[in-house]
Amino acid sequence: MLALGIESTAHTFGCAIAEMKGKRKGTFRILSDVRSSYRPPEGSGIHPREASRHHANVCSRILKEAVMRSSLKMEDIDIIGYSAGPGLGPCLRIGAVLARLLSTYYRKPLVPVNHALAHIELGAWLTGARNPLVILVSGGHTMILLYFNKRWRIFGETLDITIGQLLDQFGRSLGFSSPCGSMIERLASNSNKEYSGIPYTIKGNDVSFSGLLTAAIKRTKGGSFDIGNTCYSLQETAFAILAEATERAISFTNKDEVMVVGGVAANRRLADMLNYVCTRHSSKLHVCPIHYAGDNGVQIALTSLIDHVNSKVSVAPENGFIDQAWRLDSVNVRWR
Repeated sequence: MLALGIESTAHTFGCAIAEMKGKRKGTFRILSDVRSSYRPPEGSGIHPREASRHHANVCSRILKEAVMRSSLKMEDIDIIGYSAGPGLGPCLRIGAVLARLLSTYYRKPLVPVNHALAHIELGAWLTGARNPLVILVSGGHTMILLYFNKRWRIFGETLDITIGQLLDQFGRSLGFSSPCGSMIERLASNSNKEYSGIPYTIKGNDVSFSGLLTAAIKRTKGGSFDIGNTCYSLQETAFAILAEATERAISFTNKDEVMVVGGVAANRRLADMLNYVCTRHSSKLHVCPIHYAGDNGVQIALTSLIDHVNSKVSVAPENGFIDQAWRLDSVNVRWR
């Protein structure tokens, strides 16, 4: 079965075509993967209206290129999957409108996909993780999850901003444009690694980053400061909070696998910290490959295929919805 996956939750618009034979994910094959990302001005974050304009301008080209690279025609596609949420409303609408249009014109089943679930499914297929404790870290999510009774259950999450928002907002205060995670990682890696205390907040198995962000920004406003060491201190504190919450989760659940997915999974320092935690508890760490850690159409294509093949899920084009606050723990996962 062939699927077109359309991703448009935030700054990235992507289309991918993939194939799955039978009901086993091991037969999944990526035929094309094309993306374009909106880049805001220096010192600015993602403006939903401007990002959606970018998506509207590039969607036709991205779709055509994805079909061309797959050496297929739209008539060959069996289902159309799209990111229905969570995400930025104006951006989600661009992808949903395109998906509904294609579904109507070519008479193909339409499959809404939860973006967070798509990160997990792609990560599991790429890493071979079977039943892991999942650390979902991105601009839109910071969650610790485990699968139980047909749903992903939240063992811990952020109480305020996500880890991705922490890095992006701090980076923007320094004049960078979002996403800022890779720049902060580079500055921290090249610094003298002189740590200075920044507020460390964890409540049970939930985490909090807003106080950490405020303290780091205040530090940059007063007198002389070393930008590299400040980035280093910010990363070390934030990732140590996540590592503590993860270690507690492993202790409670006795999981022998931990999987990290989402855009921040690309950060090598976070992976090092979590690997140390996993080693202490004899758990195996799986990290989503960098190329697929961020948003992409492949994750939407894969999840739509798994859902449709195993559960026969689809909606009529006129019922294609978006939900900016579609919680992962509200989604029935029928195939695990």
